[in-house]
Amino acid sequence: MKQDLYAEAGTPDLLARKGKYGTLLKDIIRDKWLYLMLLPGVLYFIVFKYVPMYGVSMAFQDYRPHLGFLDSPWVGLKHFQRFFSEPQFGMLFRNTVILAIYNLVFFFPLPIVLSLMLNEVRRAKFKSFVQTLVYIPHFVSWVVVVGIFYILLTTENGILNELLYQITGKKIAFLLEAEWFRTMIITQSIWKEVGWGTVIFLAALAGVDLQQYEAARIDGAGRWRQLWHITLPAIRSTIVILFILRLGNFMDSGFEHIFLMLTPTNREVGEVFDTYVYTKGMTQAQYSYSAAVGLFKSAVGLFLVLGSNWLAKKFGEEGIY
Repeated sequence: MKQDLYAEAGTPDLLARKGKYGTLLKDIIRDKWLYLMLLPGVLYFIVFKYVPMYGVSMAFQDYRPHLGFLDSPWVGLKHFQRFFSEPQFGMLFRNTVILAIYNLVFFFPLPIVLSLMLNEVRRAKFKSFVQTLVYIPHFVSWVVVVGIFYILLTTENGILNELLYQITGKKIAFLLEAEWFRTMIITQSIWKEVGWGTVIFLAALAGVDLQQYEAARIDGAGRWRQLWHITLPAIRSTIVILFILRLGNFMDSGFEHIFLMLTPTNREVGEVFDTYVYTKGMTQAQYSYSAAVGLFKSAVGLFLVLGSNWLAKKFGEEGIY
């Protein structure tokens, strides 16, 4: 009798799936306007992020534009073998990793520190003024940023170099000397992006229950103890998530920024994977080879995200999934 009922109505698993789909459909109909607002973002990721992933196949082909993806000959790991055996590989890997470590060590903590400082400001107008002031550089293009630093630091009538000359009697070619290249890159990144990086942390700090601070003050806790025992634990999960996401872009040094700062005298310390891909892919039309280099970068980023997320969960944090 039960088998006859299952034959008519379906198996229990099928019924459960139908029930889930029915509930999902009801939720979509009920919240149709929210899903409609979500649609542009979903379409953006499908069209510009997922569909182009088919182009990864270029890294395993001798791609010819007139043949397309389907008819270009497959060569397997040929381009990867060439890349790892190139004399420049060691230099590119070293430069990219050093800049990435500098970003993690010097740049990543600064938005957190600035957010904590702004959170302690009690004058609303002054706080808004400072926030606006540090946000503005984010909207300035890298061309303008590099131009500003050029005007300040060039040895030919550069303001800071002229001041340095008045004090010490000599000038420093900041924009040409290789030993200053990484310092310049990190300094410019900090000036441009550190203010914008506070947006998420300030939003997280706004959600901290003020009653916790009141209770801490009653117990005699000063500002530093409140910061250590209340504020930092409240944004710890946000810090962990953003750190994991930052590791996903570990090998991305920022093509435009680096490209604008490169000169023949600092190329030995400034050439990174991003500029190398541009040189090989766009100026020399080695599309498959440059795609292999880009895929290597993405694979390293994926490995770092998966590894750091696993470690975060191991230590009791939520992670990104």
